Amino acid sequence: MIPPAGAAAGVRLLEGVRVLDLSRVLAGPWAGQLLADYGADVIKVERPGSGDDTRAWGPPWWGDASDRMSAYYLCANRGKRSVAIDITQPEGQARVRELTAEADVLIENYKVGQLAGYGLDAPSLRAFNPRLVYCSITGYGQTGPDAERAGYDFAIQAEGGLMSITGEPGGEPQKVGVAVVDVMTGVYATTAILAALNGRHQSGVGCHIDMALLDVQMAMLANQASNAIVGQVAPRRLGNAHPNIVPYQVFATADGHVVVAVGNDAQFSRLVAVLEMPHIATDVRFSTNAARVAHRTDLLPLLVPALLRRTTAEWTAMLNQETVPCAPILDIPAALQQAQVLARELLIDVDDGHGGLMPLVGSPACFDGQRAVSRRPPPRLHQHGPALAHSRGWPDADSPASPEASFTDPDPKAQP
Repeated sequence: MIPPAGAAAGVRLLEGVRVLDLSRVLAGPWAGQLLADYGADVIKVERPGSGDDTRAWGPPWWGDASDRMSAYYLCANRGKRSVAIDITQPEGQARVRELTAEADVLIENYKVGQLAGYGLDAPSLRAFNPRLVYCSITGYGQTGPDAERAGYDFAIQAEGGLMSITGEPGGEPQKVGVAVVDVMTGVYATTAILAALNGRHQSGVGCHIDMALLDVQMAMLANQASNAIVGQVAPRRLGNAHPNIVPYQVFATADGHVVVAVGNDAQFSRLVAVLEMPHIATDVRFSTNAARVAHRTDLLPLLVPALLRRTTAEWTAMLNQETVPCAPILDIPAALQQAQVLARELLIDVDDGHGGLMPLVGSPACFDGQRAVSRRPPPRLHQHGPALAHSRGWPDADSPASPEASFTDPDPKAQP
């Protein structure tokens, strides 16, 4: 048996769940990190030598030149233990099968059919561990004419419709500034894994989860997909405006910009009262949201000059006082340091194992007032490999098991 990860602390809702994370880059590792935050023991299986692709995606870097990790890698690998196994070799394949025999979940994002050549596909591994929940993450899914294509977030945003509605009217289509399809695929994969674990609790049998970036992108289109299906028109780029709600966009102020996000007619009445033009709320062209959408081009010329009269801070104070949804536009450093983020303790520091405190953004989930976040730092490549080899009785050419990377009892300062 694989020894447990050690004494537990914090949220441990997935205590006793063992996850093998064979994925790289973002979508799969994001799912593995979420499961680690919820208390699962996640073993990250990486390529010898280079490891996860994102280890090299810098700058910026954490650590010195001889032992550094990219900031990108840090964002998706908290809470895991790393072992380097060459799955292209029979010995490596045997090691993964041995680990899988005791695992509850396996996450992978190899091309369709690639792992079958190594005997590590879902049918092969579930044949000797029927309880295994095997999650495959690909660009286009396990079936269909594009199943064998490699999938990347940018490409999926393009052909999945998201870029067609992102950007200024008449301007170049834009991708979202974060790899949102990858991140949301990781979230969807996590919910599917949790559902499968619950189903296994009832049936005793796991399943094979087929999670595709393109599928997630189509689901993420939400109201825009419904607009296209129901309205039989192609949604278009509106910049920061909303296709179904008006006014719901960015406005220039005396010193910058402010987001105004009016969601109902009562909020609109309060908005125009603050703008000192309350009569607009009773104008038949603007009295309902449907009317405002139809007469968008009539309404905006009235609102734009009014909002130029005061600063962003003045408008946000006045509109918040009247409970009209609004916000200043902050850059990321300012967003990370705003009072609400600090009060929610979303910024965490974890011991990096070398005497430093590694700054990370924690999990958004809280259970009974306690944030579900692993305090184990993202692992160095093969950090726990020698100890794992020692615990399994495997020959390991790298080094003997070291106490600081013990697979049986990791440093309690780095516990989830």
